Formats: sequence, C-alpha cells, structure tokens
Amino acid sequence: MALMKRVALAPRAVRQLRRVRSVYLGGMVLSLLGLVLQLDRDASGRQTEIAAFILVAFTALFGLTIVQLWRHTRTAHCSTSKKLTRAF
Repeated sequence: MALMKRVALAPRAVRQLRRVRSVYLGGMVLSLLGLVLQLDRDASGRQTEIAAFILVAFTALFGLTIVQLWRHTRTAHCSTSKKLTRAF
C-alpha cells in the first residue's frame, strides 16, 4: 500500500463540503421516495431504473463527501483542521 500524503483542505472547501452534504442527503431521500412510488405502480420500467441510478449516484456523492470531511478532521497537525473542528 502506497503512502498517502495528507493535504489540508482550504477552509472554503470544508464549508462547501459541509453545505453540500444536506443537498446530497435530500437527493437521496427524494430519489428513494421516487423509487418506492415507482415500485408501487409497476415493478419494472425505465423510470424505475433511472430512479435507482439517481439513488446510487447521490449515495456515492454523499459517501465521498463524508470521507473527505473525515479525512480532513483526522489531520491533527493541520491548523485549518484545528480551527474548523468543533470542540465539545
């Protein structure tokens, strides 16, 4: 396994990732709702496939966003990470 260099994200990028998380989550919920409603009408069809594809796409984008934010908070030596991480 190759060594991975940790690069700090800019504060603006972190804010954008945090904002877009809710958009991706909303897209997941709406596409899941559309998929369920389509499955009630007919079990197969083009619209069902499209709804499933959109659900997978939003899930992948949401997962990538979560991983990026998680990797950013893991860098303890980064001053940006220290400033943007909430202290509890």
